Amino acid sequence: MSQDFRHIHFIGICGTAMGAVAAAMREQGYTVTGSDAAVYPPMSTFLESKGIKLSEGYKPENLPADADLIVVGNAISRGNPEIEAVLNRKLYYLSLPETLKQFFLRGRHNLVVTGTHGKTTTTSMLTWILQSAGLNPAYMIGGIAKNLGQGSSLHDSKHVVLEGDEYDTAFFDKRSKFLHYLPELVVVNNIEFDHADIFDDLDAIKLSFRRMLNIVPENGMVLINGDDQNCIDVAEKCRAQLVEVGFSPNASRHIRDVTYDPHGSQFTLLDTRFTLQLVGEFNVRNAAMAISAAHFYGVPLDKIAEAMAAFEGVKRRQEVRGEVRGITIMDDFGHHPTAIRETLRGLRHQYPGRRLWAIFEPRSNTTRRAIFQHELPAALAEADGAILAQVARMDQLAEDNRLDPAQVVADIAAAGKPAFYEPDVTAIIARLKPLVKEPDVIVILSNGGFGGIHERLLKEL
Repeated sequence: MSQDFRHIHFIGICGTAMGAVAAAMREQGYTVTGSDAAVYPPMSTFLESKGIKLSEGYKPENLPADADLIVVGNAISRGNPEIEAVLNRKLYYLSLPETLKQFFLRGRHNLVVTGTHGKTTTTSMLTWILQSAGLNPAYMIGGIAKNLGQGSSLHDSKHVVLEGDEYDTAFFDKRSKFLHYLPELVVVNNIEFDHADIFDDLDAIKLSFRRMLNIVPENGMVLINGDDQNCIDVAEKCRAQLVEVGFSPNASRHIRDVTYDPHGSQFTLLDTRFTLQLVGEFNVRNAAMAISAAHFYGVPLDKIAEAMAAFEGVKRRQEVRGEVRGITIMDDFGHHPTAIRETLRGLRHQYPGRRLWAIFEPRSNTTRRAIFQHELPAALAEADGAILAQVARMDQLAEDNRLDPAQVVADIAAAGKPAFYEPDVTAIIARLKPLVKEPDVIVILSNGGFGGIHERLLKEL
């Protein structure tokens, strides 16, 4: 079908995944154009360097007269003037995941990494192992692995590694993105409630995972977290080969003899000793999944161990942003209580005996809501002190549905830890300055830019 297409237009082209797919289609010889609300570097300059014409703002006149296919980003909703014109003119349109499926994934070995936590790290590890083994995989990851230097490369390859998001596909398709990825191998890291803006409850999320496992072929492979009851539940009727990976002795692929030190983690899996530059139980589990997936595709264990030891991690995942007056400042994408807790526990191994400060911005669609009102204090109390920022886009939520940061702070203080609620970055830095001293570690937890707090802390401390 794809040979009928000549000109493809992307609405919302400057999103990370949209831009990557647009560039890959341009490289395949299609004429590609696109529009976005805000067209700015580095994505705009990257796309223009590929010969893609960009329009700023959404307008019906952006739609090329000869466009055969319109790709609609998942940030686009009804009322957008460009999508209204597409619908009125009855033009052919697809979501980004459907476009990936049609143009890049058919007939390939697709390895899809899913779960509430650890997707980006596990996908990056797996891609790096396959690349190190000479399999030259194509990949699409929601972050940038330091070893890979970029988040995606959709070149022609037998193997495609994809970070499989359970978030919805587009305004016209409310199913999870990963249902479009034609998986031959699936990793399910863990399943918890998240994305409160699109899922009503945990059961709705589990249904989505069941649907994905239902399309894995019998000659494929499903790797699940054998220590997570939700993963075990969703895989109950899976027809593909199923392997449980976990710390429990009952897991058929048992992670054993784990040790941690400030430089990383060591563990045994498949009778092989692995060394990892990352710390903490979550990262060991991520690594075990990536190792098991690569092993399924015949990569020798010694080659896997070599690649694992050389894996440097992912930007914005426990990433050191700098040191000032002996105080280390770190950035982490953590925004779910489980991820926050495990990140802080991992940092305890990495920085033994040092005081740990957690600065948290409630910014994701789930943590802005009151859903984790009781779980967040327990997670943040893993640090020696915590500061909460104001809830992002507060006015969009009714008060009774909104996280109450003052109450979170009161609960942490009740657990005997210093905790403060400060409305903005200036107030947070003013609060922190007299409290921190060498050799403290400050970890900034946010899934956004958080007002450039990292650079400002480095400057003002």
